[in-house]
Amino acid sequence: MDKAYVELVRLSKRFGRVTAVADVSLEIPEGQITTLLGPSGCGKTTLLRLIAGFFPQDTGEVRIKGKRVDHLPPQRRSTAIVFQDYALFPHLSVFENVAYGLRRRRTRAPEITRRVRDILRFLGLEAQEAASPLRLSGGQQQRVALARALVVEPDVLLLDEPLSNLDAKLRARVRTELKEIQQSLGKTTIFVTHDQEEALSISDRVAIMDAGRIRQVGSPIQVYTRPADRFVADFVGIANFLPGTIREVTAEGLVVESPLGILTAQPRPDVREGHRVTILLRPEALRLALTPGGGGLSARIRSTSFLGGTRRYRVQVGELELVVDEAFSSLVEEPGRETWLTVDAERLHLLPAEPA
Repeated sequence: MDKAYVELVRLSKRFGRVTAVADVSLEIPEGQITTLLGPSGCGKTTLLRLIAGFFPQDTGEVRIKGKRVDHLPPQRRSTAIVFQDYALFPHLSVFENVAYGLRRRRTRAPEITRRVRDILRFLGLEAQEAASPLRLSGGQQQRVALARALVVEPDVLLLDEPLSNLDAKLRARVRTELKEIQQSLGKTTIFVTHDQEEALSISDRVAIMDAGRIRQVGSPIQVYTRPADRFVADFVGIANFLPGTIREVTAEGLVVESPLGILTAQPRPDVREGHRVTILLRPEALRLALTPGGGGLSARIRSTSFLGGTRRYRVQVGELELVVDEAFSSLVEEPGRETWLTVDAERLHLLPAEPA
């Protein structure tokens, strides 16, 4: 990765006896969306607010464009934040809401008018200039809040769960628009969410957080297909976990003994014969068929869920219950029906074994 645009160096923050952020170091590249993803209470919003300057850190440093900024007040850090509730002023028009930050900076009136109208036009809000935010849709309010942040031309845009108040369909549309806006501007963006689908769809890089620490940083594909540990695997998407033991290590791959029989996995330098491992199988790494073949195992359907283009099956294989996703087809869906299960070895991933 190129030199970090935003750099967090061993950043920590406590509130009384609670450690919200614990010794976090993170490099954020220029012009990308980096998402802080994790469950409620993991410290992601606190970390964002440490970057913004709303909280003083207990230890560590915040650097933007190579310069330390953690001693500066929020208005001097060249960051702008969009909050979860947007924090729009209901008594001000859309124009005045967007102009607010510029007026606080004592920008000249002609420059305010030019910059506000430029950003409203860019975001498709020019027709709403005189409207009250209360009369706008949720998606329009989100864009007004985004316009207010962008109009001050920050080096770093901070987004604190800005889509969580939208309904599911609108949230999907707005996150696509948000990604397109970010790509058009090339703005370095730090995005906070607890929604895994949202993080995977919008991000260039994802930092998975748990208990104030970062567990893994990588592209959406990396954290989904090659999670660093069981927490990441379980939090990012649906996961099937099986115990396994390495029986053979070859140049072509690994031979793994499992409750599903002998499986093969891609070569890894950090495992040896006899090592215990946890096998991760995503639902799409499993296949169902109505007839036996190719070494398939007998699997009985317990339940099904229709997910649009995909049907999700819960199946019983011996003592195991597994989740399988299949593209919508004519595969039988009645609970109790016997089918045949196979594993796509290319999609199998090995994790460290769980403690006994």
